[in-house]
Amino acid sequence: MCGIIAYVGNKSNAGKILFEGLHTLEYRGYDSSGIALINEKNNIKIYKKKGIVKLAKKKFLKEKISSKIGIGHTRWATHGEPNNKNSHPILSYSKNFAIVHNGIIENYSILKKILEEKGYKFRTDTDTEVLINFIEEINKKSKFDFENSLNTALRQIRGAFAIAIINKKIPNYLYGARRGSPLVVGISENNFFLASDASPIVKHTNDVIYLKDNEIVKISSENLKITNLKKEKINPEVKKIELKIEEIEKGGYDSFMLKEIMEQPKSIKRSMLGRINVNKKNLFINGINDYVKKLLNAKRIIIVGCGTSWHAGLVAEYFFEKYTRIPVEVEYGSEFRYRNPILNSDDVVFFISQSGETADTLESVKITKKKGATALGIVNNVGSSIARITDEGCYLHAGPEIGVASTKAFTSQLIILFMIGVRLSNRLNIIKQKKYVEMIYQLNNIPKLVEEILEQRNKIKNIAKIIYKKNSCLFMGRGTNFPVGLEGALKLKEISYIHAEGYPAAELKHGPIALLEKGTPVIVICTRSDEYEKTIANIEEVKARKAMVIAILDSKNKHVSEMVDYSIVVPQIKNDFSPILNIIPLQLLAYYVAKYKGLDVDKPRNLAKSVTVE
Repeated sequence: MCGIIAYVGNKSNAGKILFEGLHTLEYRGYDSSGIALINEKNNIKIYKKKGIVKLAKKKFLKEKISSKIGIGHTRWATHGEPNNKNSHPILSYSKNFAIVHNGIIENYSILKKILEEKGYKFRTDTDTEVLINFIEEINKKSKFDFENSLNTALRQIRGAFAIAIINKKIPNYLYGARRGSPLVVGISENNFFLASDASPIVKHTNDVIYLKDNEIVKISSENLKITNLKKEKINPEVKKIELKIEEIEKGGYDSFMLKEIMEQPKSIKRSMLGRINVNKKNLFINGINDYVKKLLNAKRIIIVGCGTSWHAGLVAEYFFEKYTRIPVEVEYGSEFRYRNPILNSDDVVFFISQSGETADTLESVKITKKKGATALGIVNNVGSSIARITDEGCYLHAGPEIGVASTKAFTSQLIILFMIGVRLSNRLNIIKQKKYVEMIYQLNNIPKLVEEILEQRNKIKNIAKIIYKKNSCLFMGRGTNFPVGLEGALKLKEISYIHAEGYPAAELKHGPIALLEKGTPVIVICTRSDEYEKTIANIEEVKARKAMVIAILDSKNKHVSEMVDYSIVVPQIKNDFSPILNIIPLQLLAYYVAKYKGLDVDKPRNLAKSVTVE
């Protein structure tokens, strides 16, 4: 959830490099930030502050400090409230070491008692301070062999972590380690970087090493050494990252979120590239070719995700069961990992995650593999943990998503799931060749239809102006568009802080109707479907309570606009694929509501882009 950036090399402007990296990492969500440097006198200097990165940077700019090594962090509070003292980096008791840390140390309270008995005093409320002091205590016992001390300490730690440490006694070395939380090493001649993801280092290098769980890296400006907790030396694989610096810049837009909403025609097209061939009238499930037979013979498909990814899984549940006739279950990663799930070798489990680092989903992969089921990943970030440990999978290729509220990743997740479903259905002979080709053409046409919806953004902006002062909104849909209602509600609550709930439209009379009063906004997805007439009846129920109805319609049922207060018309498409189109106006609606409220849409409060802790 937090962001790490660290540097060691032959440049003397480490502070500037670190703050540039922290600015890039702001998208991950945070409530404080800071850096620690070793200066020319081999003293550790820390500049940290609660709040936005520029506040910590302001402190740094007041002093002219030359340094070739340092660590930086954007913190999202877990242990200890967000304030100056709990901000990272954190010093050890002796002030010889400084650490930045992502993750949670589960046995920190036991270790803290041991350390307090040995005379340690704690300046913060964090589990991170316990960790660095525990490393320090072991370092005393091991005759100050820091590499060995770090290894010994981490073998006794329970929980998840990605850490970067500097030690003023050996000021030319940077140390890092990971377990369950991502850490990337960037390599550029005599300059090295550690980071939570590639975004803050792409400006400097495209050569990276993805550390694996329980690996420790020791870096100077001249060499790099990786070992594991068994003290075995690792020969790492250096990979090229395709990320470009312009992809992580706003490109003239007011926010990353708007940029990413507007990029969806391109991101959906990228997700289909090399997978749909209209000329050959065929579709290829690249990435999971070796497991197609497993899918065709599966007794059950399980889809695991969190938040937006879970909503994509719900849409796929409708689609897969209709077109493959294979039973589908959709699970929250946080629930799946703890309920001792029953899994068999003929089960196929899809794991959906934009970041590929979502902690609950990642742990669910490990459980699945342990129980002998097939694990397939659908992720956006190349080289991420889920991508590496699943049996096979499909990358979204949506490009980096910086805004905390997911938009283009969701539509790319849907397009990948639809393509998998269509191909399986054809292989199972459930849809014949003619319908198969029709569905390929419809999928291929989606980017163009999304462009048409985006052209209506001024109309959607006007509707947002009407509802942004409301306290609560309801979203309703049926069938495959019920999950779209859930996702629309999630987008609104994430970035505008308006209470919003999504429901199957038929559930309205089973409780939610009690919330309706005059003027309550109710967003109804009412595009043509088998349940279309019943959804109109639900609209009538809402109107009878004098609530405000905003309807998503398509070109075949424009007449419904006469029944509602406001309508947004999307292009006609096969109902099975309509969730991709219907979510676009809901993303824009949430965006403009938040902008009217004067909120930061890219960094909503209390939220992080990559949830790497429970």
